[in-house]
Amino acid sequence: MQPLNRTEILFCYDIKDNNPNGDPLDGNKPRIDEATDHNIVTDVRLKRTVRDYLKDFKGKEILIESMREEETEDSGSTKTAKQRALDFFTNPTDGKPLAPSEMKKDYARASKLVRKNVLDHCIDARMFGCTLPLGIEGDSSGGSSVTLTGPVQFRMGRSLNKVEMVRIKGTGAFASKAGADQNTFREEYILPYSFITFYGLINENAAKETLLTAEDVNLLFDGLWNGTKNLISRSKIGQTPQLLLAITYREHNYHIGDLDKALGFVPNPGIKEEQVRGVAEFALDVTALLSLLSQNKDRILSVGVKADDRVHFAASGKNLEVGFDAAIRELGVQVRSLEGF
Repeated sequence: MQPLNRTEILFCYDIKDNNPNGDPLDGNKPRIDEATDHNIVTDVRLKRTVRDYLKDFKGKEILIESMREEETEDSGSTKTAKQRALDFFTNPTDGKPLAPSEMKKDYARASKLVRKNVLDHCIDARMFGCTLPLGIEGDSSGGSSVTLTGPVQFRMGRSLNKVEMVRIKGTGAFASKAGADQNTFREEYILPYSFITFYGLINENAAKETLLTAEDVNLLFDGLWNGTKNLISRSKIGQTPQLLLAITYREHNYHIGDLDKALGFVPNPGIKEEQVRGVAEFALDVTALLSLLSQNKDRILSVGVKADDRVHFAASGKNLEVGFDAAIRELGVQVRSLEGF
């Protein structure tokens, strides 16, 4: 397997009149940094998007499944981590399940076996890592675990723009009780607009441990872009991927860092950033980002770029007429298309 190079990821998408990531401990309201009025989206939400896309659209086996029917047992209860680990405690010769009691006899052997099977079959474990406790439910005498540090990690996503939260009231689809004429009432909180940025890294050292491949990385990019686009639920419809940047380095153990902080959000004249309602009403300022790429061009192997044609890029206060990818090429940096991932 050919070793991977360190890669930095910058991924941006927007959402309109919806809730990109509700907080279950706060009435499922969109997560807001109250000190800055910026929207927050957890890395767990982004990884869930990638996982579901790879499972539903690419037919990949996923270790950490979403809480849907296929994750539950016949009793209807959600599988525990120990029960999920047993799915991969199989005979190495014929792939048939081994009895749970066999695990207790030699946890060291069981750990190696589960680890190998998980990495062989589960693309999300190769990407994001995992911690799987091993043992028999109800047995407190001992156990072990499989712990893998994921080479692909993302920070919490944040909106570039300040956002405003709006409360919407309405009626439910059903009556409040049997025989009643009045439907139930409901209320929810949405964001009219949020332009969200995620910063991530692919660690080439951890990639060796989880056996992450170049094909896996391409599927990661596919999952980020098309997974976001195909996340069609009531609270997520309208999410649109806007920019995906992947900087691959020739220098080992090196990366620029904080790429998301090198983007600027410039509303059109007369519009406050919390009043923006779409990409036509602002420019994405890449002045600082282009400067960083120029300063580090000798360390960069290539830059992968995919952007929605409707995004307006600006540099040094002017529209970037040549296009973002062309501006990177002008720095003397090799640009590769991410169109086919």
